[in-house]
Amino acid sequence: MSEMTLNAAVGQALREEMQRDSTVMMFGEGVALSRADLLTEFGADRIRNTPLSEAIIAGTAVGAAASGLRPVIDMLYAPFLTYAMDAIVNSAGKLRYISGGQFAFPLVVLAQTGAGWGVGAQHTHNIEAWFAHSPGLKVVMPSNAADAKGLMKAAIRDNNPVIMLLDMSLGYNPGEVSDDPDYVVPLGRAHVARAGRHVTLVSYAKTTLTCLQAAEALGQEDIDVEVIDLRSIKPLDIGTVLQSVRKTGHLVVVHEAGPLCGVGAEVLAQVNEQAFSQLKSAPARITSPDVPTPSSYALEQAFLPQVAHVVAAVQKQLGRQTVATASVAM
Repeated sequence: MSEMTLNAAVGQALREEMQRDSTVMMFGEGVALSRADLLTEFGADRIRNTPLSEAIIAGTAVGAAASGLRPVIDMLYAPFLTYAMDAIVNSAGKLRYISGGQFAFPLVVLAQTGAGWGVGAQHTHNIEAWFAHSPGLKVVMPSNAADAKGLMKAAIRDNNPVIMLLDMSLGYNPGEVSDDPDYVVPLGRAHVARAGRHVTLVSYAKTTLTCLQAAEALGQEDIDVEVIDLRSIKPLDIGTVLQSVRKTGHLVVVHEAGPLCGVGAEVLAQVNEQAFSQLKSAPARITSPDVPTPSSYALEQAFLPQVAHVVAAVQKQLGRQTVATASVAM
């Protein structure tokens, strides 16, 4: 085990997969500079800078995948993916199905997401639900360095296109990461980050840490909270969520993306469909408001789900007195 940041863990996963498989390559805006160590080790044929054209990057990656390569593309910020939607959604996501499984499309799309750095609405937008709603695509969002490495390796090895969204504010968070080159976190498998008996909190990316902090605070009130880190948005491991909810009877879903048609709405719908009789209270979700991400750091913090919001929602689930400070959708 080694301690490293989430960003470093992604880089280590790239190096190990490029060493393991000569068809793995990476290109994107400035990657020959940001991944200079990989350029030195693997050469310009496998680490390539591109023009500032997201549509060209994604379209080239689809062609490379169809030709037998395993491209990883860095699109920098998640909102820039809007320029590449045609290649990602209409080509990468559909061509394997259209071909009747004759072709594989192993493509990994990296992009940074999440508020906290004050980069403004045109550089910050949580759009994971857009891609989860697109057939043929997989979507992952790690909350820590170990999962970032394991999910990255699994995504590169997968024969389908995978969108990997990295929360900007987690990039320099350190964590223990396995040195095993075969360490992989399977796509579609959630992680019980904290076991508990009274309430289930479901989250992913940096709001998982918010939930863990809230669970610690609630523990001071003798409220035993279970925290589930989805890790993978699609495939969605609803089985782990259902198992927890059937034990606790209470559910709060927390994520930074807005409320309408989000991941939280899907989780709540499936729990209501499959475990309604085990619920002891109406499940809730905590999200950001349905507005563009502010540039001001102070406004960003007001925009984000906070520990106090989660604590208040859990107290409400259990019928305890609370202060209505959360943006909670029921």
